Amino acid sequence: MKRLLLSSVCALGFAAPAWAGSCGEVTITQMDWASANVVTSVSKFLMEQGYGCKVTTVPSSTPTALTSVAETGTPDVLTELWVNTAPAYAELVAEGKLVELADVLSDGGVEGWWVPQYVVDANPEAATLKGILANPALVGGRFDNCPDGWGCRTVNDNMNKVIGLEGKGIEVFNHGSGETLATALASAYADEKPWFGFYWAPTAVLGKYPMVLVDMGGHDAETHTCNGDKDCAEPGVSAYPSAAVKTAATASFQEREPEIAELMSKVTFTNAQMNGILAWMEDNNASAEEGAVYFLTTHKDVWPEWLSDGARENVSALLK
Repeated sequence: MKRLLLSSVCALGFAAPAWAGSCGEVTITQMDWASANVVTSVSKFLMEQGYGCKVTTVPSSTPTALTSVAETGTPDVLTELWVNTAPAYAELVAEGKLVELADVLSDGGVEGWWVPQYVVDANPEAATLKGILANPALVGGRFDNCPDGWGCRTVNDNMNKVIGLEGKGIEVFNHGSGETLATALASAYADEKPWFGFYWAPTAVLGKYPMVLVDMGGHDAETHTCNGDKDCAEPGVSAYPSAAVKTAATASFQEREPEIAELMSKVTFTNAQMNGILAWMEDNNASAEEGAVYFLTTHKDVWPEWLSDGARENVSALLK
C-alpha cells in the first residue's frame, strides 16, 4: 500500500495539472504539526488537480498566521487554526479581514495536560494537578511544554505564573518543535517511564498511546481567554475547553476566488478520520502528501461531495 501511494504521489507530483483552470494563485498555511499538514496537503491537491490553482504553502503557526493577515493581508487561506488560544482571530473576523469558512475538525480538538495511563494505574492521584504538585516524582519531575510560537505555549506559560512548577520541583522543558514533543512522549511510553506535558488530539500519538487528561480543577472561560494573551493581567489555572478548530480565508480572497473559498468551507475531517490517517502515516513512515493520497484513495465516499462537478471529474480521473 505504501509503495502504491508513493507511486501515486510521484505520478501526480502534487503540481498543477496540464489543463488550464480558472483559478489563479493561492497561498495556504502549512502549520508545523501532522494533522494540519494533512489538511494542507489534501486541500492543495484538490485545488491544483481539481481547479487548476497554483498553490504556495506558507510555513506558519496560528499566532504567526494571524499576525501576518493583520499586517499584510496574507496568506489567503488559514487552516487548522486552534482559535481558543488566539484572541486575535475573533478580532480579525469582527474587523472583516478574515472570513470563517469551516470547522476543519468537525467534532473539535482536545487539548490539555496529560500523563500516561500506566502512571495513573499505579498512582491514581497523578490524574489531578493537585496530586502531581503534591508528589512531582510521580511524573518524573518534568513538564513537557509546547514549542515557542504555539498558542498553547502562551496559555501554559501564563498558568505556570500562578502554579509555579519549578518552585514545586517540576522542570519545565520547552520543546523546539511538535516532533520533539511527540518523540518525548513516545520514548517515555516505550520504557513505561513517567511523562507529564501538553498534547492534543487528533494525533497519531494519542491514538496509539493511552493517556489520561489531567484534572486541572475545571474550565473557566474568562480565565482561559486571558491565559491566551501574552499580556494577560490576571492569569489563572483553567482546563482547556474542547477546541474549535477552524479554516478561514481573507475577505479579499473570498471575493477573488469564491469557488475555492466554497471548497474550503467543505473540507472537514472527523477526529476518527484524522486519527486513522495519522496512525497510517506513522506506521508507514509516510509524508503528509502520502497521507493525503491515502485519504483520497480510501475515503472516496467523503471528498467528492466537497467539489464542484467539474473539479470532481478532474480529480476522480486521477484516482481511479
